Amino acid sequence: MNIENRKILIAGSTGFVGANLLHYLVNSDKEIHIILRETSNIWRIKDIIDKVNKHYCDLTNREKIRKIVLNIKPEIIFNLSVYGGYPFQKESLKIINTNIIGTINLLDACCKIGFECFINTGSSSEYGIKNKPMSENDLLEPINDYGIAKAAATLYCQALGRRKNLPIFTLRLFSPYGYYEGHTRLISYLIIRCLKNKELKIFTPDAVRDFIFIEDVIKAYFIVVEKKENLLSGDIFNIGLGEQHTLKEIFEIIKKLTKYTKQPQWGKMENNNREIKNLKIWIANIGKSKKSLNWSPEYSMENGLEETIKWYRDHLYLYV
Repeated sequence: MNIENRKILIAGSTGFVGANLLHYLVNSDKEIHIILRETSNIWRIKDIIDKVNKHYCDLTNREKIRKIVLNIKPEIIFNLSVYGGYPFQKESLKIINTNIIGTINLLDACCKIGFECFINTGSSSEYGIKNKPMSENDLLEPINDYGIAKAAATLYCQALGRRKNLPIFTLRLFSPYGYYEGHTRLISYLIIRCLKNKELKIFTPDAVRDFIFIEDVIKAYFIVVEKKENLLSGDIFNIGLGEQHTLKEIFEIIKKLTKYTKQPQWGKMENNNREIKNLKIWIANIGKSKKSLNWSPEYSMENGLEETIKWYRDHLYLYV
């Protein structure tokens, strides 16, 4: 990583991807700052939070964010702040404020002091439903508030980067899984229930997703920082495995790796997500990321799940 002796600011460090990024960075000599709310649940970073500089603020507070950024003067900024990615996060106004207004406030504050690299975190939900692998140049047709908000934030970052020729980039993540994932997420739910030999309820065996292991995701952030001077301002990169798997395929791999003996109850879990219900194809076209970033996933689906299960065996106590 070419970020030695740099001031790093992370927004969203208590979330799944943000916490993994922080864990990778914290055992270095870098000066790390995080922005979190007073009400943030810090269970993912509880063991390392004393090793970083903490700043308490909601990103929707424009003036306070400006003052914090002016005081820190960060050189590398990772924006992973998010709300709406979980089915139970349904507050439309909060989805808009966190993902759009929060991103605008943070980026505008950073622009006032200058920076070396700003990486925004996007989502495959920005694309909506497609009939082919999703490419960065595709028309964005999100079908829910979360996808709309993430698309707006990505487009703001892209426009500002292009207009002012600034090193602003977005990683459009597909379906990350791995260490510290929330217990209600599909892969986390399956692994925990299988390790505990509990009954499983899954809504459909045929739903598809492009799942990407967290190690490969974190690697992409670091590569963008290293290659920032050779990238187009405002550019967007898909980060996925480049292949899709059905929920049944995922279950069968986890079942084999955990030696689970029960059969799941298919169709017993309620799901009103239209993305899932109408899904036939959900694949990232990662050609641009391979070419421009020289990034490609190192972990197959089975390898990633194997590493994830090893971690969960050692950390089941976090999911009581």
